[in-house]
Amino acid sequence: MDYIKRIRDLREDNDYTQEYVAHYLGTSQTMYARYERGANEMPIHHLISLCKLYHVSSDYLLGLTNDSSRKK
Repeated sequence: MDYIKRIRDLREDNDYTQEYVAHYLGTSQTMYARYERGANEMPIHHLISLCKLYHVSSDYLLGLTNDSSRKK
């Protein structure tokens, strides 16, 4: 699952903690950690929020493309 690696890498590249991202998403750190481990699937509204947080396309976050830019 490419998105699991991508969400962890993006978080680390931006020097965000799991706690920070979880707060941004309105969930617990424990639940967010489960997303990063692949133990739980991420709801679509969290996917959209992460795309906004990291300024990347959903295709990039999901591993469908290696182009991280968002088309306008």
